[in-house]
Amino acid sequence: MPTDIEIARAATLQPITAIAQRIGIPDEALHPYGRHIAKIDHAHIRSLEAQAEGKLILVTAISPTPAGEGKTTTTVGLGDALNRIGRKTVICLREPSLGPCFGQKGGAAGGGKAQVVPMEAINLHFTGDFHAITSAHSLAAALIDNHVYWGNPLGIDLRRVAFRRVLDMNDRALRSITQSLGGVANGYPREDGFDITVASEVMAVFCLARDLADLEARLGRIVVAETRDRKPVTLADLKATGAMTVLLKDALQPNLVQTLEGSPALIHGGPFANIAHGCNSVIATRAGLRLGDYVVTEAGFGADLGAEKFFDIKCRQAGLRPSAVVIVATVRALKMHGGVAKSDLGREDVAALERGFSNLARHVENVRRFGAPVVVAVNHFHADTEAEHAALKALCRDRLDVQAITCRHWAEGGAGAEALAHAVAGLADAGPAATPRFVYPDAMPLADKIRTVAQTLYGAADIQVESKAAGKLAAFEQAGHGNLPVCMAKTQYSFSTDPTLMGAPSGHVVAVRDVRLSAGAGFVVAICGEIMTMPGLPKVPAAEGIHLDAEGRIEGLF
Repeated sequence: MPTDIEIARAATLQPITAIAQRIGIPDEALHPYGRHIAKIDHAHIRSLEAQAEGKLILVTAISPTPAGEGKTTTTVGLGDALNRIGRKTVICLREPSLGPCFGQKGGAAGGGKAQVVPMEAINLHFTGDFHAITSAHSLAAALIDNHVYWGNPLGIDLRRVAFRRVLDMNDRALRSITQSLGGVANGYPREDGFDITVASEVMAVFCLARDLADLEARLGRIVVAETRDRKPVTLADLKATGAMTVLLKDALQPNLVQTLEGSPALIHGGPFANIAHGCNSVIATRAGLRLGDYVVTEAGFGADLGAEKFFDIKCRQAGLRPSAVVIVATVRALKMHGGVAKSDLGREDVAALERGFSNLARHVENVRRFGAPVVVAVNHFHADTEAEHAALKALCRDRLDVQAITCRHWAEGGAGAEALAHAVAGLADAGPAATPRFVYPDAMPLADKIRTVAQTLYGAADIQVESKAAGKLAAFEQAGHGNLPVCMAKTQYSFSTDPTLMGAPSGHVVAVRDVRLSAGAGFVVAICGEIMTMPGLPKVPAAEGIHLDAEGRIEGLF
């Protein structure tokens, strides 16, 4: 099988105007970025508001492993398959970050014959949205220090500046820095640090905003610092929001691309699910629901992170109602959860699969708590055996009363996911989607919300909140933010905060190391265990294998 980039490069893409016409978008509503990418005009997005919404399908997954699960690949394959069986379907995805592209994870455009294209553009600079978000965030950071330099009329306490800088790259050296050295002309020295752009509150605001006015209002609520008498200082106080919104104006228009099979795809926004809320923009999701009869979207990493935040944050704020949830699993990954080393995954091992099934079982049970019907998509790998797939289907049927469907979209495109498409359509068409059942009520204290997520979804015995974090939670509640949902920042590899604890561990304690208020986005981030909001590069970064060939084509991107 050719590599992903070879498959993408060999594809014959349709003009983006043809893709737009398929879902009723006129040429004048498009802002083209070449022949195969376009942004959809704000005015056209507003014109869709009176249209009825289609069915929303969420794709999530088991806890990720080095064996690979293929959640984005399945999202694309399912969208293609639904279009193949006559359902007018739009795919909604997050934009890839440069950090993992050049780090360890690679890109996020799907794989094999289930990709969104043009793959190279999507995985790299795309339409510049992430650069715009980084720039808007950087402008705010500059205005904070500039305000202090010119007399500090708001009385910002430099010891209590909470707004860190951002960069869309994995760079551990920038996690903690000292800035403004070199004398009086450079400002007041203080401790600072960088997060990756996908962890920025500006990114979260961007993805949860309904329109430009809501974007500016949310930006204004971002708390960036405190005064010496502990009064909050916001971006509205700094008069930063107008210029930031100008920088984000074009970026807030959703990006339209296509799959290898010509299905329309909206790719917009990109918060990580392990350190942020992990969902594409509300604007793109809402537009997709009004442009198609079905929308297939994904939430990042496993269902304990992305799907939980999709329901408890995105659905809660935007009023979305998923009609069905697909949980992606692979035989290989479940064998890893059952204790098999990556080097031994090519050998049949039904016993290990049965041991690792506990991970899938907990994710299925967790998603059912939200009230949405579930189906399991078993992403097929060439080394899988019939006995392993038969065992997994039987486990799903007998222990969970859920259907598991083998999917071959990676090798066969949409045709390989038609059985999944029929199952999903059957669930979605069974009746109107129910309002999600959230894990916790708004009125619950913040620490209890964190505890409820940990005990209910992670199988934890309890949480341990460090004293500094506990004090901040109390301060958040006193300031009127106690009704906000919580955004759990923890490792994606385990239900615990220990990435080596695979399967479905129980009885562990979730350590809450720090908390951050995201008043603009509308949630409180709980930083658990050793999770970092600025990742580092691995020993051998993917960047070492990325280059241009003699004809100027990109090689090594995956």
